Amino acid sequence: MALFNVRVYGILLDPQNRLLVSDEFIRGEYFTKLPGGGLEIGEGTRDGLAREFVEETGLTVTVGEHLYTTDFFQISAFNNKDQIISIYYFVHSNEFENIKTSENLFDFTPAQVADKTATAESFRWVDWENLTEDTMSLPIDKVAIQLLKQHF
Repeated sequence: MALFNVRVYGILLDPQNRLLVSDEFIRGEYFTKLPGGGLEIGEGTRDGLAREFVEETGLTVTVGEHLYTTDFFQISAFNNKDQIISIYYFVHSNEFENIKTSENLFDFTPAQVADKTATAESFRWVDWENLTEDTMSLPIDKVAIQLLKQHF
């Protein structure tokens, strides 16, 4: 049975106008995406995004303006029976110093990626000048970045 998988993602820009991205190792593959994740039953999109930010980054965020909701068919990269609906919001925080980030793409230890069934995640800031749709791995994130760049 096909299902809808609703995802919520945040656009967090720091005072230096850099975007926070999540580098992830999932099921033996590497992805760069925006922070966020799956909506849980009983959650609104804004509450779900705030929860995801705390879980993933440790940051408390205020969810702001809506940027984009998927407007085309996208099958899940991880389950070919699920259709993905992704919702993107701007998020704001005053806790930038509280997040551990790396300067390096996919900054994982060999042990973190040795098990192809494991997951790993690291965060990094991408300078606005270097930000393009190609920064992202997933098709819907690419659209969100195009819209973000048009927005400013």
